[in-house]
Amino acid sequence: MLPVPNSDQEVPSHFALTASATLAVQKDIALQLQARVPKIFKYSFQRPNIFYEIRYTENKNADALRQIGSTGTSIVYCRSRKQTESVARYLNQSGRDAAVYHAGMPKNKRELAQNDWMQNKTPAVVATTAFGMGIDKADVRTVLHYDAPEHLEAYYQEAGRAGRDGKASHALLLYNNTDIIRLQESTELHFPPEAYLRQVYQSVAEYLQIAIGTEPNQYYPFDLADFCRKFGLLAIPASHALRLLEQEGLWTITESVFHPATIQFITGRHTLDELADNYPNLHYVSTGLLRLYGSIFQYPTAIRLSAVAKQLRLKQEEAEQAIYRLAEMNLLEYNKPNEGPQLFFHHYRVDSRHLIIDLKRIDTLRKTHETRTIAMIAFLKNEDKCREQIILNYFGEETTKDCGHCDVCRKKQNKVSISDKDLKTQLLELLKEKKELPMQEIVAQFPVIIKEQVITVIRELVDEGKLSLNNHLIFFLTK
Repeated sequence: MLPVPNSDQEVPSHFALTASATLAVQKDIALQLQARVPKIFKYSFQRPNIFYEIRYTENKNADALRQIGSTGTSIVYCRSRKQTESVARYLNQSGRDAAVYHAGMPKNKRELAQNDWMQNKTPAVVATTAFGMGIDKADVRTVLHYDAPEHLEAYYQEAGRAGRDGKASHALLLYNNTDIIRLQESTELHFPPEAYLRQVYQSVAEYLQIAIGTEPNQYYPFDLADFCRKFGLLAIPASHALRLLEQEGLWTITESVFHPATIQFITGRHTLDELADNYPNLHYVSTGLLRLYGSIFQYPTAIRLSAVAKQLRLKQEEAEQAIYRLAEMNLLEYNKPNEGPQLFFHHYRVDSRHLIIDLKRIDTLRKTHETRTIAMIAFLKNEDKCREQIILNYFGEETTKDCGHCDVCRKKQNKVSISDKDLKTQLLELLKEKKELPMQEIVAQFPVIIKEQVITVIRELVDEGKLSLNNHLIFFLTK
């Protein structure tokens, strides 16, 4: 969305871009930008090359396995890091080559997984939903949602990572009753009561040992699992409370921030000079630090241990041991380098009872979330209305025309009735002609409406000994 001023207005110094926004969100963006008469430029939300399919299943692994493998490059989206690892392990053990990607992995492993997928060395990646943002890969043939997203905005953005080259692609979402229950309960989970928010704030302050009145703008290492364990909190509701309080401007939580080592001398120069007689090695290191970093007496100064060691012609371990000893003698303060999850405290710490929380804002967010969740559940359960029509209407694009490229439209188009006997004959003729085919390609030869019937009949033919399956999951006629 791009606000454009009237002729009597100054040209704005900012504009907004978004991949997907409902009319309400567009209005809110304009309000936040103080654009009185915004000019909105947008493309249609239609994606005619994507086949949208929503499938209820009690065996997600089996359905994912059938979909992934013979369909070119794929993304499988899961809601949790643990789930990505579980699904990727299942696919690999079942003969599918799949990488795993999530923020909890070491950076080098994430980069390797992403690069192998980008270069088509690994055809499938199983990832959390942030994967794909900023990644320009046009030939993704399948996006599979292993879990139902929380709202249609997320679904549309993630499904839209398929087929950016304009070629036929598939967006498949698997769901079951567990997904429905999770969505129904998500509002209460995402927006805990005021008392719980205050409890989490107090727990954070105690965990980080931040006294009332402590000055703001400081980083603290923050391990969510350790935090929840020490204060008896469940990780999921606690993480939502942390994010709500973050939105209140109290702190910023980051996955990983690198902080170099810092040093500040807290004694006078004469004390350091006295080290020469009794601790010549420590005197050598302290004077070396002073030569390298002139501000080290005034404030905590970032240092590079490798540079210090090189300058002093010491091993890095020797230089660090000397610094530790100086800290033990209360001659300097030393903060070790660290890298990991961080919480940046923005404000002066207050008593949790006096913490100001914008409950009206949170209530508005709660109602918006609930509305979006209801729309997502309706989208999942829908069996009669064109999928793309629902998506377009949701984003304010009016249409009553069926798209012709979703499971609902295909069902209307292919009201096919065929007996198992005739289907068996067709399947045997197909394998006689093609010699061998994987399940996915066999199923693709028949209308979507009878897909489950085709799979059932294939299994019956295997049981009857008329079809066989090799180690590569390829079917062929039994001789």
